[in-house]
Amino acid sequence: MPGPLDVLPVADGIGLPWDVPVDDAVGAIAAARATHGDAFVVRSAGDDYLFTFSATGVESFYALPEDAASKGLADYLMLRRKLPDEVFTGRRLLPAALFRRDDVSSYLVNLAEALDATERELGARGEVDLFALVRRLGHRMGLASWAGPGSADGAAFERLVAAFDVLDGSEAFVHPDAMAAVAASGKRAERAALDDVAAVVDAAVRRQEAGDAPGAGLFGRIVDAWAGEPAEERSRGIAMDVALIHVASMSNLMAALGWAIVDLVADPDRLRLVASGDRELAQRCALESTRLAQRSIMARAVVQPVAFDTGVGVVDVPPGWTIATLLPLLNASAAPGLHEWDPDRWHRHRLADTTALASPMLVTAFGHGRHSCPAQSFSLSAMTMAMIRLCGRYDVTPAWAEYPRSVPAQIGGVARSADPCVIRYARR
Repeated sequence: MPGPLDVLPVADGIGLPWDVPVDDAVGAIAAARATHGDAFVVRSAGDDYLFTFSATGVESFYALPEDAASKGLADYLMLRRKLPDEVFTGRRLLPAALFRRDDVSSYLVNLAEALDATERELGARGEVDLFALVRRLGHRMGLASWAGPGSADGAAFERLVAAFDVLDGSEAFVHPDAMAAVAASGKRAERAALDDVAAVVDAAVRRQEAGDAPGAGLFGRIVDAWAGEPAEERSRGIAMDVALIHVASMSNLMAALGWAIVDLVADPDRLRLVASGDRELAQRCALESTRLAQRSIMARAVVQPVAFDTGVGVVDVPPGWTIATLLPLLNASAAPGLHEWDPDRWHRHRLADTTALASPMLVTAFGHGRHSCPAQSFSLSAMTMAMIRLCGRYDVTPAWAEYPRSVPAQIGGVARSADPCVIRYARR
């Protein structure tokens, strides 16, 4: 029979970084795990979290049904610390609509065109911050894919890039320590950025309706979803659908691409093979770099009572709690050697050898089962294309003396670099 939660130890003095200042968010949870074992409770600013790290606990975590312990709600509660409620309320096309097969094909076409534009901007040689480069690439691909005609070029593109850099929802977990200031401002900067998005997207709608561009694809479906509404409500609704899709889709993918290039340029033999077009190797490199760059807190917001097996006993978890695990505490330590970058450990989308793991679910790049990231196949295709293109067209030399650090306060998503990561490049 399930038992009460009070049998689990409480990690006193530990808070989560959106509630209290924390120098190293992952390190704080790692210290609590070292003290209390693989199942413990964290109470942070009145919210209750059950952290689980054992093989049984992690398998139980991935088995939680969405209607009882919701990933969607947990993600929303995180992102709303940064984004105005308008971004979430009344949406008609959600990010889950992104990955129809015909849409994905068009996104990869747009990625190829975005890479063309990136090459024109880079020129023959120079220096550039790697993560700024791939972030701009992601903006261009995404905005071409779902923000309407003209949104990925010229002044409209630059205005949207500036707006979405303000609206970056990943700031809620990359810089959770900044969320108190966001709340204190009433999200003033974020609301102004939404107005900029609305103005540019409205112009794209008018351009499409004037017959200047085709109405197919995701943007066309967004526009159609608001047909029949009053003009002002329709215009704003289309823009907010675009805004949510963009902030939910690009930042982790492009951060992972950045780390894949960081790792690849440190391995000349594999770099040469990827530059020559080895897609299978490029995909394995993408998976391995994503695994090691994960800073994700995987969280489920409990909405119905659940009996949860922690590995040291089954406990009753009531609504209002969050059940969580932390990928960086598993991905690099669940078996010997996992702290090292080794693309050969992957076969297709899976680890080639899991015999040293207490459970295959202890290590992941994109999640497991029904909790896998729905963008996995597209993300790997996009990263593979971009790695082959950029490394094939340019000789790349890192300007950093030591391996780049991730942001210490980050607890969620793929790591962001705490420092500039400048690369020197020259066209081959």
